[in-house]
Amino acid sequence: MEDKSVSLEVLRRFSPLDGLRLENLKALVRQTRLLQIPPGRILFREGETDARIYFLVAGEIELRKDERHVAHRRAGTPETQTALVPGTPRRFTARAVSEVEYLVIDANLLDVLITWDQTGSYEVSEFDPSSAPDESDWMTTLLQTPAFQRIPPSYMQQVFSRVQEVRFKAGDVVISQGDEGDYFYAITAGRCTVTRETPLNREGIRLAELGPGETFGEEALLSDSKRNATVRMLTDGRLMRLPKADFNALLKEPLQQLMTYDDAAAATQTGQALWLDVRLPSEFEAFRLPGAINVPLYFLRLKLSQLSTTQHYIVVCDTGRRSSAAAFILTERGFSASILEGGLTRVQALLGD
Repeated sequence: MEDKSVSLEVLRRFSPLDGLRLENLKALVRQTRLLQIPPGRILFREGETDARIYFLVAGEIELRKDERHVAHRRAGTPETQTALVPGTPRRFTARAVSEVEYLVIDANLLDVLITWDQTGSYEVSEFDPSSAPDESDWMTTLLQTPAFQRIPPSYMQQVFSRVQEVRFKAGDVVISQGDEGDYFYAITAGRCTVTRETPLNREGIRLAELGPGETFGEEALLSDSKRNATVRMLTDGRLMRLPKADFNALLKEPLQQLMTYDDAAAATQTGQALWLDVRLPSEFEAFRLPGAINVPLYFLRLKLSQLSTTQHYIVVCDTGRRSSAAAFILTERGFSASILEGGLTRVQALLGD
């Protein structure tokens, strides 16, 4: 069955969606589809842990636990004015009894929007009054990224009041390798490519292709060094950029989790975490922590698919600068990461190596 667009009126049938401000509700409309399934199909299963919330719009479902019938739920009744089986892991399996229409909403996004409603006093138009209707969703795009969902609402209001919109044409260079770091960028429309020039490859090694909701430019800001890659637009696009001083004050602190060597060593020894060394291979060969894996910082974006989102990584380098940049990249893409406080230089001093 073909998915349908959803209206404000449909969202307002449900709690807590009915309590959202109009601006947030409109943003949610743009991110939500009305889904349909025939009788006998499964909406979700017992034990699932995905961060999604389900609302029943039309039809009837059966709730089952351990393959046994527990209850029926019918759209339009008091029992279905709120989310179906909230919380994770899910306590029941939901199966369609009739043809069913339902909504699925990202739980983290909804939590951020509700928090903003209850703690903030912003209006979308305050940030981007000149945007055309089909381009006014940049704020919600950013709110859906794991990194931005971890930032306190009071910080986010300041971020959104200080970001600057910049537009580029296909082929334009946004940042060049070797330049000083000045801005942190978030893509809200279009796509770009990240390349790194080496002595053996002057054309540049392609490290990543980025699209809406993804970010770049943090490495140079976190390590206070020059740009280590070039970012060029593949298509026409629109970016939001945040000056270095604002990035350090508003984004760096909430996303940096430091661990002492004693705590980190204990976590790795018990299997709760894994050392992730982001130095060069030559540095890694000279000295490494037991069990560490080596993914150099400049290859990290390219290797993300080889890392596990269920694994906690303790990121290490010599001083902590490169590991700060790596941990930020991991965190903003949904990975769990901490930074070894003081870096390996301090560890070697402690161990007497």
